[in-house]
Amino acid sequence: MAKAYWVATYRSISNPDSLQAYAELAAPAIQAGGGRYLARGNPAQAYESGLMERVVVIEFDSVEQAKATHDSPAYQAALKVFNNGADRDIRIVAGVA
Repeated sequence: MAKAYWVATYRSISNPDSLQAYAELAAPAIQAGGGRYLARGNPAQAYESGLMERVVVIEFDSVEQAKATHDSPAYQAALKVFNNGADRDIRIVAGVA
């Protein structure tokens, strides 16, 4: 079974305090769901559009595990605290092989 990757890209952060409160709840929820943080922070370099916004990459053992973690009560509680503190996009993609 191919691994899965949860990729979050942040276009802007409007409320850093809200983002911090979210992170304090989201990290344990993601780790409890089997997620492993691979990258987190601003890009070292950006090409094409040159967007230097925050990126987070989390590895899961499967797409199903990543989706279940996102939909879990613990992660949903983190989203409530987040309360639109940033303009971001989250995608779950299957790994190759």
